[in-house]
Amino acid sequence: MSGTVCITGMGVVCAIGTDQSAVLESLLSCRSGIGPVRYLDTVHRDLPVGEVPLSDRELYGALGMEWREPVLPRSALLGCMALREAVGQAGLGPEDIRRAALVSGTTVGGMDRSEKYYRDYLTDSLHDAYIAFHDCRSCTDLVAGSAGRFRTVNTVSTACSSAANAVILGSMMIEAGEADIVVAGGCECLSKFHFNGFNSLMILDRRPCRPFDADRGGLNLGEGAGWLVLESAASAARRGVRPLAVLSGYGNACDAYHQTATSDNGEGPYLAMRQALEMGGFEPSEVDYINAHGTATENNDRTEAAAICRLFGDRLPCVSSTKAFTGHTTSASAGVEAVISLLALRNGFIPANLNWSAPMEDGIIPVTETLCRPGMKHVLCNSFGFGGNDSALLLSRYADDE
Repeated sequence: MSGTVCITGMGVVCAIGTDQSAVLESLLSCRSGIGPVRYLDTVHRDLPVGEVPLSDRELYGALGMEWREPVLPRSALLGCMALREAVGQAGLGPEDIRRAALVSGTTVGGMDRSEKYYRDYLTDSLHDAYIAFHDCRSCTDLVAGSAGRFRTVNTVSTACSSAANAVILGSMMIEAGEADIVVAGGCECLSKFHFNGFNSLMILDRRPCRPFDADRGGLNLGEGAGWLVLESAASAARRGVRPLAVLSGYGNACDAYHQTATSDNGEGPYLAMRQALEMGGFEPSEVDYINAHGTATENNDRTEAAAICRLFGDRLPCVSSTKAFTGHTTSASAGVEAVISLLALRNGFIPANLNWSAPMEDGIIPVTETLCRPGMKHVLCNSFGFGGNDSALLLSRYADDE
């Protein structure tokens, strides 16, 4: 077990809850967080979203911070809240933080603040502080600083697979002996820029999204943060911490087919999932559940279904997309959905694929109600980004829990 990458803590904030227990309750109750816009300053009020149910001022209060200018980016506030839960569950103290690394996946960064004042930058300097908050690195630094002084801090930005690739990079650092502990995941808030960008692609649905449904009309954007505390088995043993689960495999591939679309046969998703299974030394038949990328767009659901059928044949595991609960949290999606996958693995259930009613042509039929599945051992968590940057994480039950 010396080379095992253990998961010793996790934290999550999203539209269905601001901690693990609230998210778990929402999943088990099939309670979606998709609804009308409340906090994002946008004219597109007809487009439903998955917003975290706290204003920026309420996030400050929940974090015990004093509200003052310059106001921190919302992505950073969400990241700080989820990080606090992950660090607390893993029992990381100041000395542990000082020898640990943090790897964050984000693309929006502090854009929600800088876009608010960008017209002012040319006329006066009153809001110039927000320029420094704009880039992704700054957002990562703000999140990391909320927990202490990490030895290493990195940012990964590969669109919607960012958090998955942050987890992969963190695992590689542990496997290479560059770190004993890595906190990895991502954070992303809604911003006008990327909300309008997705809208210009005409892939936002005016109804709650319906992943893998014949009548799917596009995605609902969401926001949130999710972190995993990755740790070598030796470090976990030394600290006396019992792992929650194991990251037993991962895969990353790029089909380089199109700027936004995936190839018809799902080459990138297929290769990413296959790599994850081969790394873990498992057969497709050993996977109990796939938490699909499942954006409810025409292209993703068709090509992801093709990739799943190609890899698993006629022995498909249970499949569902949880984006109908949370919205598509873009760069943070694999962080949020890895935590959801671990909650399912540890609590023995399959989350429902909400709003599904009719099968796609040559598609898959997802799980449409919460299923009790005690004893699950392996869960695949898929996350695919623009440009064909596709990743899969294989999360497994800790051996001593079997």
